[in-house]
This record gives sequence, C-alpha cells and structure tokens, in this order.
Amino acid sequence: MNRNRLFFLAAAFIGALTTGSAIAQSAWPSRPVRISTAAPPGGNPDILARMLAVKYSEVFGKPFVVESVTGGGGTVGALAISRSAPDGHNLLIGDSGALAIAPALMGATLAYQPLKDFTPITSLAAVPTILMLTPAVPANSFEEFIRYAKANPGKVSFGTAGVGSIHHMTMAILATRAGVEFLHVPYKGGAAITAGLLAGDIQSALIGIPNAVQPLKSGRLKTVGISTLARSPVMPDVPTMAESGLTGFDVASNMGLVAAAGTPPDIVAKLQALSARSMREPEIAAKIASLGMIPTENGTAHYVQFMREDYERYATVVKTLGLKGE
Repeated sequence: MNRNRLFFLAAAFIGALTTGSAIAQSAWPSRPVRISTAAPPGGNPDILARMLAVKYSEVFGKPFVVESVTGGGGTVGALAISRSAPDGHNLLIGDSGALAIAPALMGATLAYQPLKDFTPITSLAAVPTILMLTPAVPANSFEEFIRYAKANPGKVSFGTAGVGSIHHMTMAILATRAGVEFLHVPYKGGAAITAGLLAGDIQSALIGIPNAVQPLKSGRLKTVGISTLARSPVMPDVPTMAESGLTGFDVASNMGLVAAAGTPPDIVAKLQALSARSMREPEIAAKIASLGMIPTENGTAHYVQFMREDYERYATVVKTLGLKGE
C-alpha cells in the first residue's frame, strides 16, 4: 500500500470517527434534563411534572429531574428557562400565571415574552376553580348568588391569592360578564383563601378543587358553580357557570410544557408525542382527575393558538380594570 493510499484511508477513518462523535453528541438527551415548575412541592404542576418525568426517563434513557422554582408568580422560573440553551435539556411546565397573566400585567417590563422567548411543546391540563360560599350567604345556586350580589353592590366580598392571580382574574371576568360589583380581599395563597372563608372573613371565593373537597364534605362551605365548560368528574353534581346563565364561560389555569425558543423541532415532536401517550395512561389519568385537573393535550399547533388566546383574554381584563404589575 503506497503512502498516498495509506494517508487517504487514515483521513477517512478519522473523519468517520469525528462524524460519529458529532452524531453521538447531538443525540438528545445527552445528559439529565431539568423540568422546572413554578409550584412548591405537592402543587398541581409539581405532581404532574413528577409523573411525566418518570415516563420521559423510561423512554429517553436519561434522568428527568423536577425542580421547583417559585417566586414572582412563576416568572422567576419561566425567565430562567427562556434564557437557557435551546437544546431540550431545560423544560418548563408553566401555567397561565407565568405565560399569560404576568405578560398581560407587566407588558414590556417583563423580561420575557411567551411566544417570542419559548418554544411551545404541548398543552397538558386545565385547573378549574370552584365558586365557594359561606353558609351565611343566602344563595344555594349560581343564579341566586348573582341576584344577591346585584342587590348588594360592592358589599359581597371575595377572596383571591392577590391582584393578578388566577382567582382574581377569573372573578373579574365573572363580575364583568354578570354585571356585578364585588369587594376584593387579597390573600397570600390558596390555603389562606380557604381559611378566610372558613373563618367567615370573606363571603365567597374561587378556589381549587383539592382545597374545596373537605370543607364541602363537612358542610362548612357550599359551592354553586365551576369555572369550566365541563363539569368535574370529582364533583359531577356541581353545575358549570355556563349552565347557570353565563353562556360560554370557560376560565381555568392552563398548564403546558415549553422550552427555550429555538429548540429543535424533532425534540419538540418527541416530547409532544410521549406527553400525549403518558397523559392517557390510566394511572396518570386517574391521578390528575382526582386533583380536579382536566387533560387538554391536543398538539403543539393548538397550544400555540391557545397561548395567544389566553394572553389576549387576560390583557382585556387588565385593560378593563386598569391593573398594573409590580
């Protein structure tokens, strides 16, 4: 074998090794994947993230680690993911608070914009709220509650987890649609709202199903409606507000999976397909149903459209009420 022939074969072999190494390095995932949530451990996003992380790890062969990043109504965690490398190794299960309400409240002052700085992957689940009343409120149906509120403008109190929270926004939309003026009483979280209701400090509130179950069972509180178009399998006897006169009323915090803008389409497709399969598995489906969550998985394109509509919905409320983010 002459020298030129030997050189050619050596170069070809080195080239093949280099190409193979590049392919190996570009394979996803090549290291553990972080899934950030804006909820503390035990919250709905955290529970959902941990169930999906198990499925992702089994199929993709690398650890998917869930990390709770609270603060700023979810904006701290969202900002970190928006600034991460677009390689699919940093994901966020975000909700309407971080991906719609905060951008609507803060506008250009927010350090990220959802459809510019994220790659939407898939919608996962909606979290409805239940309209709860204290026994002292003389109403046993949604229609009766609205009549009572109209007869007492600005006197019927409702609690929220603060200005701009999903509880506040949903009640503001309800009040606008029903033509009612309420007295807003902000709290520091869902548990505090429930405590305020039980103490009789407030008369009404929209709270999550998990926080509503025990007070309803004990008879310490009552409910007159749910905020989504469909009734909850957990509370099938609770009518929707749409059924009770607010046609088309459908407001819930929507959770979805996103990554940094520029994440490759093949990674997005893999995550979307596996998420869809996982959400339909009996164990996961039963768990999210028990928490009052409603599966909403229906593809990346639909999620992009939903994110746009979700933002516009809350932007309208912000403008109408003259709200401003801090």
